[in-house]
Amino acid sequence: MTASTDGPALLADPSSNTVVIITRHDSHAPLVQLALAAGNHVFVEKPLCLTAEELSAIEAGHTGEQLLMVCFNRRFAPLLLNLQQQLHRLSGPRAFVYTCNAGAIPADHWTQDPALGGGRLLGQACHFVDLLRHLAASPIEDLQLLSAADSKACPDTFSLQLRFADGSIGTVHYLANGSKAFPKERLEVFAAGTVLQLDNYRKLKAWGLPGFRTRRRLSQDKGQVACCSAFLMAIEAGGPPPIPAAELFEVQRWLLQAVN
Repeated sequence: MTASTDGPALLADPSSNTVVIITRHDSHAPLVQLALAAGNHVFVEKPLCLTAEELSAIEAGHTGEQLLMVCFNRRFAPLLLNLQQQLHRLSGPRAFVYTCNAGAIPADHWTQDPALGGGRLLGQACHFVDLLRHLAASPIEDLQLLSAADSKACPDTFSLQLRFADGSIGTVHYLANGSKAFPKERLEVFAAGTVLQLDNYRKLKAWGLPGFRTRRRLSQDKGQVACCSAFLMAIEAGGPPPIPAAELFEVQRWLLQAVN
C-alpha cells in the first residue's frame, strides 16, 4: 500500500485502473479530469462538479472507454427497485413528489460555500433529481428552482419543479426548516390510477394496485453497498456502466442551470 499527498502521481500510477474520489466538492472536477486522462475508471462522490466549465471539460475528457460513476446510491436501494418494478407495469406519464427533511446545518459550513461546496442543491438534492430522472426514464425538459424567502446564495430550503419529455412531472422539496423527529425522506409516485409511497427506505406501500402487499425492511437501506458493487462488477465484467454517463451529464447540466 502507498500513501502519498501527490495526487497526480497516484492517479497516473499504472498499477491501478480505478480511482475513488471522496474529497471536498471543489476538488472533484479536477481529480475526475486527471483520473480520466490517465485512463482510470472513476467513482466520485456527488457532486460531479460545481461549474458548467468543469462539466464541459469532464465531458470532453470522457471517451467512453472508462467507467464514470457518481455515487447516486438511491437508484440501487432494494425498496426503490421494488417500486420501479411496479412502475414498469403502469402506462402513461407519472407525477413524482420527493420530500427530503434535510435539517439545518450552520451557514458557515464548508458545504454552504458556493466555491468550496456548491451548496446543498448541488451537493445533496442532486440525489433526488437523478432519482426522478431514472424513474421517469425520460430526458428532463425543464427544471425550475423556487427558494424560500430567507434563502442565501446557496439555498437550503427550496423546491425543484421538473418536466420530462414523456409528459411526466416531478417535485423535489428539500427542506432545512423542519423537525428532526419527522422521517428524513419520502417518495410518492402517482400514475395510471395508482399511488406508490416509499417511506424513508424502510417501507413501500401502494394504493390502487391489486395484489400488492406492503413491503417492509428491518433496517434502512439506501443502496450504498449495491451502488459500489454494481460499479465494481461493471469493471470486472466489462459491461455497460450502471448509470449511463449521458444521464450523469444531463442531470448535472440542469442542476448547474438552476443555481445560475
